[in-house]
Amino acid sequence: MKVEGLCLHALRATAATNALEHEADIAFVQEWLGHANIATTRLYDRRRSRPEDSPTYKVRY
Repeated sequence: MKVEGLCLHALRATAATNALEHEADIAFVQEWLGHANIATTRLYDRRRSRPEDSPTYKVRY
């Protein structure tokens, strides 16, 4: 099955955002994702975007 826009980065952003929503420290998320720069980790933080726009919400089971 192929879902438009669903890729590794979308899944990583969803995981990072979920961790941050559940009070994970951004430095922990940075290390977890393997980012050298915290600014990169902030790009994965989608807490201010609309979740229904995420490709991960379009997967049908």
